[in-house]
Amino acid sequence: MDSKEVSLIIKWSGKEFPIEDLTEHDTVAVLRHEICKKTQVRPERQKLLNLKHKGKPVTDDMVLGTLELKPNFKVMMVGSLESDIQEASSRPDDIGSVVNDLDNEEEDNVPFENKDVYLAKINKRIKDYTIKELNAPREGKRLLVLDIDYTIFDHRSAAENGAELMRPYLHEFLSSAYQYYDIAIWSATSMRWIVEKMKLLGVTDDTRDYKLVFMLDDAAMITVLCPLRGVIEVKPLGVIWGKYSQYSSKNTIMFDDLRRNFLMNPKSGLRIRPFSEAHLNRHKDKELLKLAKYLKAIAENCDDFDTLNHRRWEDYLSKKRSH
Repeated sequence: MDSKEVSLIIKWSGKEFPIEDLTEHDTVAVLRHEICKKTQVRPERQKLLNLKHKGKPVTDDMVLGTLELKPNFKVMMVGSLESDIQEASSRPDDIGSVVNDLDNEEEDNVPFENKDVYLAKINKRIKDYTIKELNAPREGKRLLVLDIDYTIFDHRSAAENGAELMRPYLHEFLSSAYQYYDIAIWSATSMRWIVEKMKLLGVTDDTRDYKLVFMLDDAAMITVLCPLRGVIEVKPLGVIWGKYSQYSSKNTIMFDDLRRNFLMNPKSGLRIRPFSEAHLNRHKDKELLKLAKYLKAIAENCDDFDTLNHRRWEDYLSKKRSH
């Protein structure tokens, strides 16, 4: 099923904001989320004056395709910024601090990966998004995709230098993984912040015995409507697989402290224990040492990652040790 793209222009506070990342199958709730990303006006504060259906104001569950909007239809909006929104917009590296995650395995049992509307968004990313490639992919290597905040870096704790915020054993972990995997970074922040954090952690130093293959930022993510959670942003690995044919679900694994980030590819994601309060935990956190062993074990013993259950990675290691 082909999804027709919907393009709108939001007129607010004397400015125009084009909204292009929508399809006819998206709802008004998703539109409000996209408007918030552009204007920082919260969805509940948005009044869309001339967006109507059969003469009545639209509701959030209405599908955009039913509104029969012309391309670049101009929506008049009123809505006020709040001080906390202004603060958040000045600190893009704080994204990811929400702890309300999809922890219950049965909680959101929806096959997002099969929904045509989301596949259309992924195809749009494959076509329009440019991945920041740092080094050429190596033949025969698997792919490890890493989040930053709370996965390998605690961006909230007080510290005098990056080393104090870095998850313990990071460089040892990356050196070990590099033997079997091309390593990518994907963070829900801007590329500017990603580049700065990699410098701060020393990950992109030329002296390292590992290298990053590429980096992706928040612009590569897509918006999905989750039945129990509302509108959320996710990291669809299909964007990478569509651009690099040597990678697929059979040889890709993603580490993230938020399970919802790999909702489109649940079998490829491993939810790492969040690394926070670095000043208290950096002397006892050994998560990366254990996960390095897991990456090595599955690289050496598994030809198809689709057959693995990463939720039980510690059990997998225990069984390997007992044999």
